[in-house]
Amino acid sequence: MTKGLQRSLARGPKARAAIVKDTIVLTDITVTVSATGAAIGFGSVEISDFPEGNILVHGIGGTVGFAGTGSDANLSDTWAGDFGIGSTPASDATITGTDVDILASTAIPAATAEVAAPQRAAEASAVMLNNTDGSLEVNLNVLIDAADITDDESVVLTLSGTLEISYVVLGDD
Repeated sequence: MTKGLQRSLARGPKARAAIVKDTIVLTDITVTVSATGAAIGFGSVEISDFPEGNILVHGIGGTVGFAGTGSDANLSDTWAGDFGIGSTPASDATITGTDVDILASTAIPAATAEVAAPQRAAEASAVMLNNTDGSLEVNLNVLIDAADITDDESVVLTLSGTLEISYVVLGDD
């Protein structure tokens, strides 16, 4: 096989690749986390998507860091919480089921000056996702502990880090 053919095959459609490994760079991505009353704050952001078809996710790995502005009066300097990655955005103050079907809920330890150090995120998923309509997303879902956000307020967190996700497209309808 010639050098050019190998390179052109590597750049082909993802739906025809044997195994796809996508790199998701979390630079300049923000997530808004809102609290209702004194409850746990929650928020979501789409960080990637999948090609159309039946998607068998093998796993995900990398690091994710979170930072407030450093001077947000609505966010505790030592906030803590949880994050997960799933095929649906969080719709309430829990991240379960499809909110975390790619990466299970992972604790975010207490921040320092509103910045949580990058956390290792790694999981072998082996989950089948139906994306035959092409609408499926990869969502990073965040919870911030109760009382770490001022009641009825929202805060913006900036993400940092890199994730790699491995999957196979197993046909389409």
